[in-house]
Amino acid sequence: MTTPASRPTPTAEHRDDLAAALRRHLDGPFGEVRDHVRALDADAFGAAPERLPVAEHRARVTHLLARVAEQPYAAAGFPERQGGTGRYGDAVAAFEMLGHTDLSLFVKAGVQWGLFGGAVSLLGTSRHDHLVPRIVSGELQGCFAMTETGHGSDVQSLRTTATYDGSTDELVVHTPDASARKDYIGNAAQDGRVAAVFAQLVVDGESRGVHCVLVPIRDDDGAAAHGVTIEDCGPKQGLDGVDNGRLAFEHVRVPRTNLLGRHGDITDDGSYESPIENPGRRFFTMLGTLVRGRISVAGGAGAAARSALAVTTTYAGSRRQFAAPGADHETTVLDYRTYQRRLLPRIATAYALQVAQHALVSAMDDVLAGRAGSEQDQRRLETRAAGIKVLTTRHATDTIQACRELCGGAGYLWANRLAALKADTDIFTTFEGDNTVLLQLVAKSLLADYTATFGDLDTLGTVRFGARQAAGTVVERTAARGIAQRLLDAAPGRDEDVTLGARSTQLRLLRERETHLLDGLARRLRAATAPGADAYGIVNATQDHLVDAGTAHVERLVAESFAASVESCADPAARALLDRVCDLHLLSTIEAHKAWYLEHDRLSPARTKALTALVNDVCAELRPHATTLVDGFGIPDGLLTTEMSGTA
Repeated sequence: MTTPASRPTPTAEHRDDLAAALRRHLDGPFGEVRDHVRALDADAFGAAPERLPVAEHRARVTHLLARVAEQPYAAAGFPERQGGTGRYGDAVAAFEMLGHTDLSLFVKAGVQWGLFGGAVSLLGTSRHDHLVPRIVSGELQGCFAMTETGHGSDVQSLRTTATYDGSTDELVVHTPDASARKDYIGNAAQDGRVAAVFAQLVVDGESRGVHCVLVPIRDDDGAAAHGVTIEDCGPKQGLDGVDNGRLAFEHVRVPRTNLLGRHGDITDDGSYESPIENPGRRFFTMLGTLVRGRISVAGGAGAAARSALAVTTTYAGSRRQFAAPGADHETTVLDYRTYQRRLLPRIATAYALQVAQHALVSAMDDVLAGRAGSEQDQRRLETRAAGIKVLTTRHATDTIQACRELCGGAGYLWANRLAALKADTDIFTTFEGDNTVLLQLVAKSLLADYTATFGDLDTLGTVRFGARQAAGTVVERTAARGIAQRLLDAAPGRDEDVTLGARSTQLRLLRERETHLLDGLARRLRAATAPGADAYGIVNATQDHLVDAGTAHVERLVAESFAASVESCADPAARALLDRVCDLHLLSTIEAHKAWYLEHDRLSPARTKALTALVNDVCAELRPHATTLVDGFGIPDGLLTTEMSGTA
């Protein structure tokens, strides 16, 4: 273990080199595309220096979207057969970088190319390929109409219908009542021309489940199409540059071929066919193809949090307040223990989540490119994407709030960016999947052992299947391999042998929490599988346990990913610093759950006190490197300029 005194403060001439090495490591396999985005005009793409009127902000973002369309990023997210370049990881990494700019631009770009474009590309058939180049160029702007006023997370129960009329070979899209209107739809209130509408498909009087249909919502003059009602959602807490709207359909007729029928289609003779016979599996397969949106939200949230940390750390490095007795100058606020405690662990977690995001994006790239094409690969990706999205968006919400407070009244001013970041990212914990619901899905998928049968199981089936699993086996199958696994295997096994500064111990403690929670969850479910059991009541009663188990699983995945990444860092100085950053992230994560470790006799009171002291020591050691660490985020200076810059 490195002691605080053994690492000197970096000299000025070494600081830039160290920050550059950290940036290269954090950029991962996407350094080239990130540098390309960094070179964009910060004055044009950065957040406005003052809060704009809604109409002006929307116009600005629409203009910037057209400028982004001139770059190669959008095309990277589509296969070559559709006119793209098939570099899916590059596309997500580039749009993640937009999270350092105006977040309304990030969201609007995600709607256009990730959600609307992704639906056409991944749910459509060859008859829809001709639309993709128009979507990429921005000529055809669209929106993604899934959420309904009365149904958000419960997509399977959407009430909008798309009924096939064989006499005219058309689909009739209809909103049966106000609760079935499409709500909060980005790009709908102003710019969208076509909506990818998710509706219950009815063929020959039989419901075939939720499918996606392309529905024109505006005519060539921009007026609402016949039978389509468009409303503006009105003022929001943030994201003023995104034109969220509501859509309702009054028996709107579209050609049968507007059905995005890759997973379920209507043939020329009017019959329904699908390559996936089971309706449940078909539904989950359809939603699984849209996982890129969830991954992108995690990336944008991480970028926003890093922006807040960079602004705050720069401020903290120069802001002075109160003087020590006998001192002739005031103390820099970053020298206060409480300040370090609130800021530095969040910087460490930002590093950990960025590394985990790279691993997630690479896995997504493998799946979308067909290099990892099994159903198990897809399910594993969906589970990891859900979990990373939860941790990163929660981190962003908590971090930006902490940064606002750490900057005092200055943090409340619009010119210092934190107010906009706070307002714009708050919704990230809700859209692309509510965080609490997603954590339950993560835990359920673990109990279902990442098998393709997950979509086939009803509630009681999931309970019974999960109750047969050995939690240790589930954890083992999802554990890191190679470097991180060898570190884990070296961990001591008894409390008196625990060395909290050892990476192996840190990883073991995180794994033990996950294993215990999964094992306990399985036992609770097993006890409730008697004949006549109330399956709904069983799962409802264990929801808090599901959330805790899902959280523990993702925390362990992130920790192992970060630990392995540190070991692979090629630059010695950067690796040494990253090693301590990793310590701080892992120790802080364990400390956040120290009540659990005490309750379950995994750590003694003396050990938890030692844990707190160790976190304090690592914070003190990293304090001289704080500015270097946020410089390692690689955020262009032009995107970080605030009134607080250079505060004395």
